[in-house]
Amino acid sequence: MVRLGVAKIAARRGTLLKLAAAAMFALACAASPAKAEMQIGVYGGWNGSFDSDIHLTQPGGTNMTLNDVPWDGESFGPPPYWGARGTWWFNSASNWGLMIDYNHAKVVADESAVVSVSGTRDGIPVGPKDRVGDTFQVMEFTNGLNEMFFGGQYRWIHERWTPYVGFGVGFAFPHVEVRRVGAGQPYTYDYQVDGVAVEGLVGLEYHVGPRLSVFGDYKLSFSSNEPELKGGGSLETDVWTNHAILGLSYRFGGGAPAPGAPY
Repeated sequence: MVRLGVAKIAARRGTLLKLAAAAMFALACAASPAKAEMQIGVYGGWNGSFDSDIHLTQPGGTNMTLNDVPWDGESFGPPPYWGARGTWWFNSASNWGLMIDYNHAKVVADESAVVSVSGTRDGIPVGPKDRVGDTFQVMEFTNGLNEMFFGGQYRWIHERWTPYVGFGVGFAFPHVEVRRVGAGQPYTYDYQVDGVAVEGLVGLEYHVGPRLSVFGDYKLSFSSNEPELKGGGSLETDVWTNHAILGLSYRFGGGAPAPGAPY
């Protein structure tokens, strides 16, 4: 787990993206230097996460677990859900490509929910049931349950419609917003790189023209989040998230498409 300020995490994210892009572009060019095809897409959509456990530890005798906490996605509230994807398709095996995929999803704990709890809060035993809002005044990742993935895609090329699948592994860097109930409680409000992330996706692309396409897909992602908290202690929660997205992409490289060819 790494505590990072906004400026530092932005710089680190920029460095990681540049290195990943350089590595993947080099691989694509090595496969076919003159004709490698690159596709860049941006998308919006909706995300919704399954209930998950939250384990909280803090100085002063807090060591507790809240089970099956419901999450709200708030996909269309500011800042809205969005993402970006880059794919390098190999000329020698044009159905296969290398992918970088980033999404800015959000999760907000439902403070009104009554859930099973166990352990101690400030040294006092809790349970068997308790309201989420009795522990947390704020419990959310709303400037992003940010996830970055590096992986691959496979497509079935047709003249207009192209189905595809993909898989990626990467990391989560949520904007952690956590505050306990009570006067004078510290407020954790920062970006942190804090866990592994995995995604799988299936989608369909429609070729509007030789270079431009619209696409939509369903993604399922997993992120393991273990942020450190201001004032000491930590929080752990594993989040599974559904994504339904719609986007626009542009392809370049690979030479001009021949008349009557796919796309």
